[in-house]
Amino acid sequence: MGFDATVSTAVSKQITNIAAYRFAELSDLKTQRKHLLDLCGREGLKGTILLSPEGINLFMAGPEEGIVVLLQALRALPGLEDLTPKVSLSAQQPFSRMLVRIKKEIIAFGVDGINPARRTSPKLSAAALKRWIDEGRRFTLLDTRNDYEIKLGTFRGALPAGIDHFRDFPKAVAKLPESLKDEPVVMFCTGGIRCEKAGPYMESQGFRNIHQLDGGILKYFEECGGAHYDGECFVFDQRVGVDPALRETESSQCFRCLSPLTAEDQNNPRYVPGKSCPFCFQSPAETMAARISQSEQAIQRATSPLPGSTPRDNFRPIIIPPESSGLPLLETICGIFSHASREDWIRIFEQSYFLDSDFQPASPERLVRAGERFYRKNPAEVEPQVSVDIGILHEDEAILVLNKPAPLPVHPSGRFNRNTLQAILHTVYHPQKPRPAHRLDANTTGLVVFTRTRHFAKIVQPQFERGEVQKTYLARVYGNPTDDSFSCSAAVGDSPTIAGARSVDESNGFPARTDFRVLRREANGTSLIEARPLTGRTNQIRLHLWHLGFPICGDPVYLPKNALGHRQTLAVGDPPLCLHAWKLTFNHPLTLGAITFETPTPAWSASAAS
Repeated sequence: MGFDATVSTAVSKQITNIAAYRFAELSDLKTQRKHLLDLCGREGLKGTILLSPEGINLFMAGPEEGIVVLLQALRALPGLEDLTPKVSLSAQQPFSRMLVRIKKEIIAFGVDGINPARRTSPKLSAAALKRWIDEGRRFTLLDTRNDYEIKLGTFRGALPAGIDHFRDFPKAVAKLPESLKDEPVVMFCTGGIRCEKAGPYMESQGFRNIHQLDGGILKYFEECGGAHYDGECFVFDQRVGVDPALRETESSQCFRCLSPLTAEDQNNPRYVPGKSCPFCFQSPAETMAARISQSEQAIQRATSPLPGSTPRDNFRPIIIPPESSGLPLLETICGIFSHASREDWIRIFEQSYFLDSDFQPASPERLVRAGERFYRKNPAEVEPQVSVDIGILHEDEAILVLNKPAPLPVHPSGRFNRNTLQAILHTVYHPQKPRPAHRLDANTTGLVVFTRTRHFAKIVQPQFERGEVQKTYLARVYGNPTDDSFSCSAAVGDSPTIAGARSVDESNGFPARTDFRVLRREANGTSLIEARPLTGRTNQIRLHLWHLGFPICGDPVYLPKNALGHRQTLAVGDPPLCLHAWKLTFNHPLTLGAITFETPTPAWSASAAS
């Protein structure tokens, strides 16, 4: 048959599996890759072949005749003349595709100057190792495999390297006792390939009596059975584990952490195929906590320094609405942004800060069409400082629930573009672009919900738009309302005035209602109020309380005695706006069941007397 194995005709229709490696100095790898892909495609073979300047490593399966052809082609390459695979049979093809990859190394190690094609450590046969152990010779058995492989079994009394990946082996060697450098060391791995590099490396580090088990554990099983070995041997194929008779065991492998699992492990209630095992199981709360911790660390990295601390031009997109189609561009923009003067917009056009979809200066006389896109350029400047003490209360595949600090705008607007919650989350969760499901003022702290994808946005956002979300705010206000409970149904105007403020407009405004409850009246003339907005108009709670004569403490816009301030966003270090989004209840987009979130109450909500 040409590959040193005997297969009876009774099973000749089964799939032939081979595994082999050989260190040899190979060249012209791209040509060999194409040749092998074509050959394996013709012969119906699947698996993986790793080609490297240092040799070849392969796991292949297919018809016996095709395997023979492949081995003939490989043995024709200089250095691979005596390539001898390990052979087994299976009833089904274990591989789903055919890959030929060119790698720097056939076994990742990352240490220059180690060339097993030219020299390896002295090899010790399986029979000789058994004899040494039987005789009670004094030497150290060093297991060079990964910790998760060793869980399934190893030689009695062997010293584990203590690594998660073979690349970590040099660090493990540095931790070995200095006395071991003069003592006999026999290292071993599954089939021998790792020891081909581990041995010469240890010799380069001053170990003077190194041997490697020829053929690894599998060769030992073949020649010596299970003498002096406890457990099974982990193998990197569909079998996971084999016993000393080289028979497939019932062991499986955790998809998540790669730990091998015995039959007992698989009966553990913490074993969920494809998700968890006894070694990596986390409760839903633990999983959530770990995920949140990683995300909060990513937020710290993304905001140190603040992304808007370096100057950069910002471009605000503007989409022409249907009712403006056919009008001059200047007239359209003045209508959309009525809070800015016509003179301001003329100056912006003259400075070439208003651009078309090709980012070229747009003419103010240009006639526009519905849906056309323009850009308002804000020249490079450092954005104002913001608070980035962002807390994550909940994170799953569908939503993020955050405790927003202040001042921190949610959306890009005005002077803020990169120093916004949305921009920060886009960086942290890239390539996802989380979308805010509702509004929260830059100066307001507390709960804000983001959706992870457009699909989930279509489920969550309409709940806010239809008024189905139960929202509860805390506010500290000037004055002591007479009634313990009261409401305000003043209509909210659509057009912003000074500093973006809204006004009460009973004729043309949007219907709005907020229910209030007094939680505590203070001797200093302020009160702690619970607010429940039943609609979601801009500045609704702030406007309603101001309209009733109880403006919120720290509000830079809605001031006492019906005055309006000229500042829109507070600066870091200013006294806070005493308005906090405290509780939210809505239907989760995955379960469609009601879920409630609550943040800790802010410091200003404590009793004024305390």
